[in-house]
Amino acid sequence: MHRAVLSSLLAVLALLSGSSAWALYKVVGPDGRITYTDRPPSDRPAQAIRANGATASTEGLPYELQRVVGRYPVSLFTGPKCPSCDAGRQLLKERGVPFVEKTISTADDVKAYTKQEATDQLPSVRIGQKQLLGYSQGDWTSYLDAAGYPAKSALPLNYRWPEPAPLAPPAESKPSAPAPGRNATPAPADSSAPPAGSSPAGIRF
Repeated sequence: MHRAVLSSLLAVLALLSGSSAWALYKVVGPDGRITYTDRPPSDRPAQAIRANGATASTEGLPYELQRVVGRYPVSLFTGPKCPSCDAGRQLLKERGVPFVEKTISTADDVKAYTKQEATDQLPSVRIGQKQLLGYSQGDWTSYLDAAGYPAKSALPLNYRWPEPAPLAPPAESKPSAPAPGRNATPAPADSSAPPAGSSPAGIRF
């Protein structure tokens, strides 16, 4: 009993450490002093804060769920052919957690992932600023509880999760015109994509 209570308290403290990280807005006063708040000020401009560059949309969500998503946005990082990634995604959806999913499937994704998240393990999830490596139903559930996500889905029936997107979007390349009088040669195959059915190089599950 005491061990369970202690685990819950540790989870809450980990989520709440660094209070400015959970604020939604950064406000710069006339004297240059910076403050953080979860409500936009009406008398001065404020900069909205987002974790890892992306959060799930809160439009149409119940107010309490909007507040939780704003304070502790959830980002899921997954790879191809990864059963534990599928299990983590299913847990979040069954619980009704709005989240953004970033896929790691190319060499550019791997490079961006290891630089941003400082790990080569998949899946991983961020709940606010708390990073959890690998899938553990108990750990993920405990931190979602501590963040304040409802135990049962409170999402509207018409809610749709954002489509998964590559962590490193492919760069747009303009095809070059062949030289006059010469036949165009076929472009080399993209070497950044992993072979079908394999995990990206440099990533472990």
